[in-house]
Amino acid sequence: MKSVEPGGTKYRRVVVGVDDSVGGLAALQRAVDMARVGHSPLVAVRSWGLGVPRHGGRRHRHVGDEHGHVVLFYDEHGQREQSARLVRHAFRYATGGVPHDIAVTIATPEGDPARILTELAADDGDVLVVGTEHDQAMKRLVHGSVSRYCWEHAHCPVVVVPAPEAPG
Repeated sequence: MKSVEPGGTKYRRVVVGVDDSVGGLAALQRAVDMARVGHSPLVAVRSWGLGVPRHGGRRHRHVGDEHGHVVLFYDEHGQREQSARLVRHAFRYATGGVPHDIAVTIATPEGDPARILTELAADDGDVLVVGTEHDQAMKRLVHGSVSRYCWEHAHCPVVVVPAPEAPG
């Protein structure tokens, strides 16, 4: 997929993967700008997975448990609400709040973030916006790279937004 840059292009939808990393917040800002310039609706996506803390899951270790983490409860509504809360929080940091001048949908589906994003941004005229971090080799080794997966598998244009460089 070739990357695209905002420049007045009217997309059917701007789909953005949301997390609270510096690159994720930069991607959210870019997606809002693209939606505004193109008068396009924005779909802000935060997926979650059962038992995966970084995706809103809840894991608890039982004292003396030799088999690792055990999921004690499953509350799909709670997981979705926690993900939606993270999205609203990210909007506050990236843009001052959820924009009211464009149509915004917050989607909180269950599943792997990379696959969810490429499945949601699959219609003609969609564009997918994702962030990436500098120096995250260990994280990518363990969790994989959402931006790389999206770049390689999406059926629409993909914008990969790097985290801004930290001031020297």
